[in-house]
Amino acid sequence: MESFYKTHKYLIEHLYSPVRRGLMDEINWNDRLIGIKGSRGVGKTTFLLNIAREYFGPDNKECLYINLNHFYFTERTLIDFASEFRAKGGRVLLLDQVFKYPDWSKELRYCYDHFTDLKIIFTGSTVMRLKEENPDLSGKVASYHLRGFSFREFLNLMSGNTFPMYTFEEVMANHQEIAKRICSVVKPMAYFQDYLHHGFYPFFLEKRNFSENLLKTMNMMLEVDVLYIKQIEQTYLPKLRKLLYLLATAAPSTPNVSQLSKDIETSRATVMNYIKYLADARLMNILYPVGEAFPKKPSKVYMYSSNLIYPIRPEEVNQQGVRETFFFNQLMKDNQLNEATRNAHFLVNETYNFRIEESIKVKNNPDFYYAIDKTEIGEGNMIPLWLFGFLY
Repeated sequence: MESFYKTHKYLIEHLYSPVRRGLMDEINWNDRLIGIKGSRGVGKTTFLLNIAREYFGPDNKECLYINLNHFYFTERTLIDFASEFRAKGGRVLLLDQVFKYPDWSKELRYCYDHFTDLKIIFTGSTVMRLKEENPDLSGKVASYHLRGFSFREFLNLMSGNTFPMYTFEEVMANHQEIAKRICSVVKPMAYFQDYLHHGFYPFFLEKRNFSENLLKTMNMMLEVDVLYIKQIEQTYLPKLRKLLYLLATAAPSTPNVSQLSKDIETSRATVMNYIKYLADARLMNILYPVGEAFPKKPSKVYMYSSNLIYPIRPEEVNQQGVRETFFFNQLMKDNQLNEATRNAHFLVNETYNFRIEESIKVKNNPDFYYAIDKTEIGEGNMIPLWLFGFLY
């Protein structure tokens, strides 16, 4: 763990300074089995290492980080390893990439039942089912979701501030006062376009080409998080990649499932399953009418993050699509979003019809709320779009 910490020192100290305390504060550390799910690239490994650094320090032998994709585990079981670790005084195991280890859920359950003095914190893909479809861990594991940077976290990191998060209700009730408070310290619009382009995935801090790295990450999501975990044959990868491209270049849009099934030469049912897999992998977001869900046809599909829009076809980026994608992505953690009625873009929490607009120069319908892009401070039912990036 110490050598890994030294290698990734820059990322650890930047990603998990007070900028990213949100999930750390949400977790109930009294639980003995904790699962951290997140899409590829959001910093799950760094999160584990920060737990070790914050609660134990790099030289404390009571806590150990291990990657279960290591060749060591081709001949040793997790159960034997955990037993030996306990015998040497170990108290906390941090397990990375558990889905690469055969029978991971059964062995975690064994450890939970038999090693009651051992706490296990593990990371996995968003595609994994820790509770709903996993009888070994049902009722035993406490599951949390690690997201990419919110705009608030990005702004705090880049500007050196420590702005707090706000609930959706607080923003709706007091957006003008909150925006004035923030804008008296920093100009959020000076950072907003950078966030939309590359601020969601923490690896923008690395000294590599961000777009190339993101494209590589997207392909890994397909090859590992979808094909490997869902046990789909590798020969179907071209169909998945083509489907993602077709959806991405049209998003946000209502998917024409019949046409998509012709384009990728598969059945309508398979197209719907693939769309669900892409959503599970956090490549797409799916919008439904109130009361509907998979396997029904979505009202619209969006890219999961605005960052994912730019590498696909950078010369033809739909800026309105970027705005709507940002709004969906930032609200979905703690709010319900559905297809809206009466020409709005989103229905939030079955109460608020929202339109997402470029500027404040729109005809104001008092029955709507507006998330406005090119404004720092709103008024009444017109709220700055960037402020919805302060919800987590």
